[in-house]
Amino acid sequence: MNKTTPLTHGGYQAGHPWYYYLGGRIPRLKEIRDAVIQSGYRGYMAERIDTLEALPEPRRSEKLRTLRDDVRAELYRDIRRYRVVARALRSYRHEQATTSPGHSCDDVHTAMSLKYAHIYNGLAHLHVLDALLGKQPDLFAL
Repeated sequence: MNKTTPLTHGGYQAGHPWYYYLGGRIPRLKEIRDAVIQSGYRGYMAERIDTLEALPEPRRSEKLRTLRDDVRAELYRDIRRYRVVARALRSYRHEQATTSPGHSCDDVHTAMSLKYAHIYNGLAHLHVLDALLGKQPDLFAL
């Protein structure tokens, strides 16, 4: 028996256009966040974050805070766009209910999967940065 999660549909994960093409439901932001945390994924900036983590204080905290602010701003932009694309997908699905479906995914499916991926990465980065900024490094470490 094939085990599925809320972010899997028809054998595809929510980061794939066919997930939406095959009728996968639009993930809630909390579900995306929970999936990030459960997976342990650190995002594509993991190396950059590790480099900043290795800096001496107070530079470390300053650079990590700056990056967190940038990531947060980008994430908010992605969330706004995600909501626009989600509305477009709902409209598309409503229109397709009265016509015959196409044989391949459409731009709206690709846009939805890309925005999902952007948010997934943004939440991963934010989770890692918040964890690092929440711990006090040893100021006297050599």
